[in-house]
Amino acid sequence: MIPEDLRYTAEHEWVAAGDGGAVRVGITHFAQDALGDIVFVQLPESGAVVAAGESLGEIESTKSVSEIYAPLGGTVSARNEALVDTPEVINSEPYGAGWLVEITPEDPAAVDGLLSAAAYRELTES
Repeated sequence: MIPEDLRYTAEHEWVAAGDGGAVRVGITHFAQDALGDIVFVQLPESGAVVAAGESLGEIESTKSVSEIYAPLGGTVSARNEALVDTPEVINSEPYGAGWLVEITPEDPAAVDGLLSAAAYRELTES
């Protein structure tokens, strides 16, 4: 299940272009499936400046702790506060209610440089 309208990273994050220039970021179905039952999420505060490829938080599952990487540089404009109490929603709705943060990118065109759905599908099937 790889939505065609999103962009992806090799680290298994997805990016959805939003209104007003902000993009919504989450982890893919592939990533949540590999992690197993998610029990805790650490996210940056609103206003934090993130650089592409750098860690912006962690996801802890019953199996392991994994870094979440910023798919592009910019400023965190929102974070999904619901995940504090219900991190497991990432397992059931990774592309919906399980989103992680919204970032206002320094360079909005950077989204176009991320993987297409077809390229991400190829990555996960190889």
